[in-house]
Amino acid sequence: MHFAPRSMSRRRLVLAAAASGVAPLVGCATAPSADAMPPIVFVPGNGDTGGVWMTTLWRFESNGWPRERLHAVDMPYPNARDDDTKAQPGRSSTAEHMAYLSSEVKTVLAATGASKVVLVGNSRGGYAIRNYIANGGAPFVSRAVLGGVPNHGILFNTSAGLGSEFNGAGPFLMRLNAPQGAKGNEVTPGVRWLTIRSDHEDKYAQPDGAAFGRRGLVTNVTFEGPALKGADNVVIAGLDHRESAHSAKAFAEMYRFIAGRPPATLAIVAEPSVVLDGVVSGLGLNNAQGDLTTNLPLVGATLEVYATNATTGERLGEARHRKTIGADGLWGPFAADGAAHYEFVIAAAGYATTHIYRSPFPRSSRIVDMHPERLADADRVAKSLVIFNRSRGYFGVSRDRVVLDGVSPPAGIPSGVPGTSSARLKLDDAVGRAVVGEFNDERIVGRTWPMADNQVVVLDLTS
Repeated sequence: MHFAPRSMSRRRLVLAAAASGVAPLVGCATAPSADAMPPIVFVPGNGDTGGVWMTTLWRFESNGWPRERLHAVDMPYPNARDDDTKAQPGRSSTAEHMAYLSSEVKTVLAATGASKVVLVGNSRGGYAIRNYIANGGAPFVSRAVLGGVPNHGILFNTSAGLGSEFNGAGPFLMRLNAPQGAKGNEVTPGVRWLTIRSDHEDKYAQPDGAAFGRRGLVTNVTFEGPALKGADNVVIAGLDHRESAHSAKAFAEMYRFIAGRPPATLAIVAEPSVVLDGVVSGLGLNNAQGDLTTNLPLVGATLEVYATNATTGERLGEARHRKTIGADGLWGPFAADGAAHYEFVIAAAGYATTHIYRSPFPRSSRIVDMHPERLADADRVAKSLVIFNRSRGYFGVSRDRVVLDGVSPPAGIPSGVPGTSSARLKLDDAVGRAVVGEFNDERIVGRTWPMADNQVVVLDLTS
């Protein structure tokens, strides 16, 4: 399959942001010259949307980085093939992944006038970065940051699954990791490299294959799997796979590496005028693991936005915004109150009406991406279904405070290495009541909606 660059990616550059109503950069801790700030392209992991980078972009902005130089990529089909050499509906190959990133880099360079970009990736996103730089992209990249990237695979096994890009013994990673130069470095020369990894809490850098359903399998991968010879390799204790790219601690390391100095603040500095936008995308083909994520616009879907009571989750009046999704996928722009809690309601043929409850948005963002849910037959026995999501990290039972509807930890979140980002709660009592999700210091209050009417509730964490 061939992926043409989507026009909506270009909309995420502030050079075109006037059309989407995104406010200019204000409320930052410091404001260096834009000329000193290289454009940064952020590449999400397997199955993710560019929206996972929202808080990282906010932290860069809060330290004075110009919004028009921060660009998050949306791969149309973000899931990897089971075998990279075999076409698979709804999934992308390493070559397609690299080609899409190459096109996005060209777009950013043309829009900003810069000669080079910085590339930042999490998980599979780091594979595209390494592949692009190794295959002609080095002249256009000054620095590369790889957060939680399984650079030596999630397993190293010559007897099974060699076609998977995640097998360190397969041709893809063997090629990328081939020693280069007199020192035998594993990174392409001409670019400065940083890896960020956990000490031992990354689910995909474990000696056992439990993370991918093969408990007891010796992976031949160590906790040091994300590190690369020839790179600056940073270890941050206690972080999980996603937090190695999306947490405040990871941001501090990447900012220091890119800017040459520590950030002035790790906080997200509020701005007085907030404008939100993003893409409503659909789900692809269903397989044994469930629906695949795509980042393709869900044309014809409708989205409504309601302000809600922070204590009860009840709506405060009529919808503040409505839109039918067009070919660009965008649901905004929406002028928001930076202190308000919101409910986003997505309705689309073939999906459950999805009520997404969110914490306040302290800053503008054009990557508030969302998708509706589908209900499984097994879910329909309950009166209401509540999904508690954390897209920028996992729930750690021994590390985090996680409470859903008064239960801690919620059912379905195992102990041990953090590796679950979603909890599902089936309720058999009356609908139309408050339901609360708490993760450390963040608290989201929603309302239950009836499954009988094909409706589902999502409590979507920012942290």
